[in-house]
Formats: sequence, C-alpha cells, structure tokens
Amino acid sequence: MTTESKRPEHRDQPRVVMREPGSARGTWAMASLFEHLIEAPESGGSLDVALVTQPVGVATPLHRHTREAEAFFLLDGQVDYRAGDELFELYAGCFLFLPRGVPHAFRIRGDAPARFLALAAPGGLFGLYDEIGIPALELRLPGPDGLTPEVEIPRWAEIGPRYGLEVVGPPLPE
Repeated sequence: MTTESKRPEHRDQPRVVMREPGSARGTWAMASLFEHLIEAPESGGSLDVALVTQPVGVATPLHRHTREAEAFFLLDGQVDYRAGDELFELYAGCFLFLPRGVPHAFRIRGDAPARFLALAAPGGLFGLYDEIGIPALELRLPGPDGLTPEVEIPRWAEIGPRYGLEVVGPPLPE
C-alpha cells in the first residue's frame, strides 16, 4: 500500500432520495455552507449534489480535479469564474460545466452571498469538505463558530491530494 490513501469506493446501490427544503446535512468549510442534497453512497457513487452558499470575497486557488467533472447552476449572486483560459462573469441563472482535469478558480463578487447548485460526477468529492470543515450547527453561513482560514488551509494542503485535487495557481485577484 502506498502512503497516499484513497477515498473509499462507493459500492452501495443507488436509491431514490427526496429532501425537503432545509433538511439536508450541512457542512461549514471555506466560510461557506454546503447542504448535501445527495451524497455518493446514496447515488451508488455516481453523483454528489450540494446547495452551496458562499459569502462575498470567497475565492479558490486555481486548481483541477483529476477524478470528477463538475457543474454549477448559479441561483443568486455574482461569481467570476476562470475555466481553462476563459473567464466568465456568472449571474443568477447561469450554468457552467467543467470536464475533469480543467483548471478552474472562482471568486464571489457583488454585495450579497452567492448560492449555487454544485454537482460532481462521479460522487465522492464533497467528502473533502467534510474532512476539511466541520458539521454545520445550523443551515446558515458560519460565523465565529466556524473554522478560520489559518486552521483550514493546512487541511486543504494535506487532504486535497487524496481527493485528486491539484492546486496549480493562485486565486483570482480581488
């Protein structure tokens, strides 16, 4: 066995999942709220879906996923999104699909938090947020009860590679 561990395979059979508003399990990571609408074990490993709320200013470094394709449907807010060599200004109603391996980064802009539906296929990627963050005490953005960047950033560096996340550059500028 190598020193790099792999995330568990999801061999559960897919099942029908229905969640009422406000009933999903929540995670606080990246100063954000992730409401897990369907998780990899429930989808037989085929899909993760979360409703994500992120405050203005949140930005990711330029990174790529070696295992999953991702998609985003912006419900509210404004997001600057770099995908490969293209830069997009997303607003409510915009959809973006990212094939596996495409370097990407984003920054939440404007004067209100962004809310979007995030999808990853195959499933399993969103377990990364559980390992880096903490269970949400309530389905709201974290305040002082969340983790600070000083606590989270070392976790990203340690845990991200196990999920096939490779950081390849800096965040989008402010």
